[in-house]
Amino acid sequence: MRNYLMLFLACLLFHLAGTWNLPLIDRDEPRFAEAAREMRQRGDFIVPYFNDQFRFDKPPLTYWCQIASYRLFGENDFAARFPTAVAASLVAVVLLGWGGRAKSGGSGSRDVSAVGTDGSYNVKHSYNMRSHDVGAGWWAAMIFTLCLQTFVHGKAAVADMWLVLFVTLAHWAGWEMLRGSAKCFFWIFYVSLALAFLGKGPIGWTPLLTVAIARRLFCNVSAAEYGGERQLQRHSRLHFLPGILLMLALICAWGIPALVRTHGEFFNVGIGKHVIGRSLATMEGHGANSFGAYLVLLPFYFVTLFASFFPWSIKLPALWRILRRERDATDDFLLIGALIIFGVFTLVKTKLPHYTLPAFPLLALLMARRAERLRNSRVLVAATAATLLLVALAVPPIFAKLVPSYALAKQSRAELRPEMEFAAIEYTEPSLVWYFRRSVSGFMTPLKKRDAAEYLRKPGGRFLIVPTASVTQIFPRLEPSWRSYQARGWNMAKGERVDVTMLLKPQ
Repeated sequence: MRNYLMLFLACLLFHLAGTWNLPLIDRDEPRFAEAAREMRQRGDFIVPYFNDQFRFDKPPLTYWCQIASYRLFGENDFAARFPTAVAASLVAVVLLGWGGRAKSGGSGSRDVSAVGTDGSYNVKHSYNMRSHDVGAGWWAAMIFTLCLQTFVHGKAAVADMWLVLFVTLAHWAGWEMLRGSAKCFFWIFYVSLALAFLGKGPIGWTPLLTVAIARRLFCNVSAAEYGGERQLQRHSRLHFLPGILLMLALICAWGIPALVRTHGEFFNVGIGKHVIGRSLATMEGHGANSFGAYLVLLPFYFVTLFASFFPWSIKLPALWRILRRERDATDDFLLIGALIIFGVFTLVKTKLPHYTLPAFPLLALLMARRAERLRNSRVLVAATAATLLLVALAVPPIFAKLVPSYALAKQSRAELRPEMEFAAIEYTEPSLVWYFRRSVSGFMTPLKKRDAAEYLRKPGGRFLIVPTASVTQIFPRLEPSWRSYQARGWNMAKGERVDVTMLLKPQ
């Protein structure tokens, strides 16, 4: 327990480094953070809202965790990101536990060249290893924690790291079930599948496919290949039917009230648009718009892996050479799980580099089981940790100056009042809602240029965010009592520079 606690606290501090002065970026972080705040303000923990409108994009698990964090730390950027850092740290803890039970490959591995013509394995075992290899667990935790994509998403206030946690936990439990381990892994497996769905939807069910394929491939192979002593059983270990019923019951405890209250729209948008829609068409420009471009982008994730899994991706060719010569059933299980995740997202039309993040713990464990055979790994750990910590501490103060919403809210904070209304023209980013609703009770109104003058001259305090270049066109003459604030920065979602002005009418 001391090792688990040490690892958890070390990873938590690593992921939290710099988050206290790093504004929420892109579009997804402010959407999640604000939806959790509105859920808390409404006292409605079933149906999420953003800017007073339904938000059906994701299930509610991330919002629930952020609400708990708000209770501890208040409604701020650090609190919005804290649950993600906890989830990323728990993934490392899971890998420490799993790696300790997954014996290092090598002396007990299967000679891959000894495969019969009928597809069966002529396994030559020479097991002479400890029953609990703690070193592999530590290596897996470090490799996962210190890869580039984990570094980025371990700090992001989004749903991905909760998905990674429960997909990893489900894979571990499924592996234990195949070994015939304790019955508690039955509960862990199916509860994790339910929580993975509540984190980010049906993609959380990929461990079911991994276990089903592994069971079919290895049902006649000695359980010694999984580190156990008993034979794998074809019928009596996995209990798919009762397990799936348990999983669905847990999901339906939230899902049925959500569907009833939204008249089915939660399903139509959440599954129809954000699952099926992403699979068949590109969303927000992330992917290919033609069949030819789709074919060209099929190897997208196998290419971006070298950046996302950096610096450990430089050792993937050596790992592949080792696995081609020798591997055991645990290696095969991990490879199946990783390839399923990469395969699913390869076929999906909408593509972003972080979609395959749930496969990274499996890759980390694959590499960890042969860490001693991959040279200079300890040097790489020290150099990577030092570099990433330096980036985490040095970059946020510089980056904060590039977020216009954050800068405007900070400049105008003394003038804002809860009863004020606010609107925006063209620059209607979710970050405006998140930052200004700390001080203002109302919601943002998107406006057209033709309505701006009338809006700002209405009775009562209000303010308007408008592109600086349009200010003189809309308001040839500004009222003397109005306040004006300007911010320049970068729109990360659109990849373009931004110059906006905030016009505030105190009363």
